[in-house]
Amino acid sequence: MVVASETGEIVPELRAAVSWIDSRVATLILGSCLIVGVGGLVQVSFGTYTMSILDAWRAVFDPAVWTNPQYPLRLLLGDGLGTRTAELLGFSTSEVELGRETLIVWGIRLPRVLVAMMVGTNLAISGAVFQAVTRNELASPFILGVSAGAGLAILLTLVVFTGLASFLPLVTAGGGTIAFGLVYAIAWKGGTNPVRLVLAGVIVSTVFNSLQTGLFFFTDDLGVVQSAISWTTGSLTGVDWEQVRIALPWTLATVPITLAGARQLNVLLLGERTARSLGMSVERVRFLLSGVAVLAAGAAVAVAGIVSFVGLIVPHMVRQLVGSDYKRVVLGSAFAGPALVVVADVGARLAIPGTQLPVGIVTGLVGGPYFLYLMRRTEVGQL
Repeated sequence: MVVASETGEIVPELRAAVSWIDSRVATLILGSCLIVGVGGLVQVSFGTYTMSILDAWRAVFDPAVWTNPQYPLRLLLGDGLGTRTAELLGFSTSEVELGRETLIVWGIRLPRVLVAMMVGTNLAISGAVFQAVTRNELASPFILGVSAGAGLAILLTLVVFTGLASFLPLVTAGGGTIAFGLVYAIAWKGGTNPVRLVLAGVIVSTVFNSLQTGLFFFTDDLGVVQSAISWTTGSLTGVDWEQVRIALPWTLATVPITLAGARQLNVLLLGERTARSLGMSVERVRFLLSGVAVLAAGAAVAVAGIVSFVGLIVPHMVRQLVGSDYKRVVLGSAFAGPALVVVADVGARLAIPGTQLPVGIVTGLVGGPYFLYLMRRTEVGQL
């Protein structure tokens, strides 16, 4: 397909397709990428084996890795599928000699940065969708009980239904769906409003969190209890390439689907009556887009546990920077979310020397006051 004219100019169709990416969006994307890059280099330089940021940079961009694609393919797809893919693409499958720093960075530390990025993307997009679907800027997976439902589903899997461990994203999505359905049912009274949705979310979260605590008494395995606690507080400690492989497909699916639904999200913000007058099937669109948001939140919870307030903070801040058009909000959130989680994880790791705080504690400490600020600035009439 020809995308340029004889004068070298981009064809009008292509130019129109990206015309909504203005300087504000571009600046946000570039700034977020810079923050992720710097934060990632700081993150991979810390650990039992300490290296300088320069050494970490060299390890990340080690030519021995980038000139032998079979190594990152094996990490990303698993040894078996990665090797077969390398063979199909004509790459060498012989073992690669790598330095100690490269092995540590690529094998242990880089997955943590990648998981943080995908968790940030999924939670930010989930929050953006929920805020449009409910027409409530205080909505998020955490506030609406979706994260609590997904967390309860994970604990049930760890403690009771251990055979379902390989289906964690689907299990967490199911738990989040049930929680969101309960919130909507409790808040419904000839319609919903922001106050009832937030209060219903608090009720469902409280009940589900109590059930999570109660599950601890049904196991005598200390390892399971410790693992469960890490899920409930939101932690990236110990994540590896398996978590990358779990989250990546869902991230690659939810981002373009949400971008494709940005026009519907813009219409929903106009109100149900206006949306129906424009020919939209409001309930079906709301159900489908909420399903995407639940899947995104479930994928994040499946690999990192309950990381609070990211879905609340990021879409709101992005909206203030780039405007209310949901194409810009979704794209901006997809980049700003990773920046927030990567920085929070760096802070969690460096806050107390020798101790790694769960990243969910840091996002909670930041998000709690921000949530209070949003509530105080929202006029009573809007609630």
